Amino acid sequence: MTCQDLAKRISGLRPDLSPVDVARLTLMILARNNDDVILSDDDALYAEWRHASFRLEAASDQHAAVAVELERLYEDNRVEFSEEQLWTLLRAVKVQSQLLEIYTEQTQLV
Repeated sequence: MTCQDLAKRISGLRPDLSPVDVARLTLMILARNNDDVILSDDDALYAEWRHASFRLEAASDQHAAVAVELERLYEDNRVEFSEEQLWTLLRAVKVQSQLLEIYTEQTQLV
């Protein structure tokens, strides 16, 4: 199934979604599963849709939490980093890696 075909199916199932949301869902679903049989079945498509949405929501929540930590780290204005600050930076890199993995389905090196 092509990206355009799946986008048309998603738009038909949920015409209230914006084009950006349709494109995002299409990309996340196709990156994880390109089985025409599964994607042509509405129930199976909804299952893939829920899975992709859950993964994005979880990663977004983590991203928001790490962003707050990074903002606090930035406000410290220190040149030397403490052990806790380094762990905050490493968590931020890991969360960014997870978000990238959602869209590409390729495990990152981090």
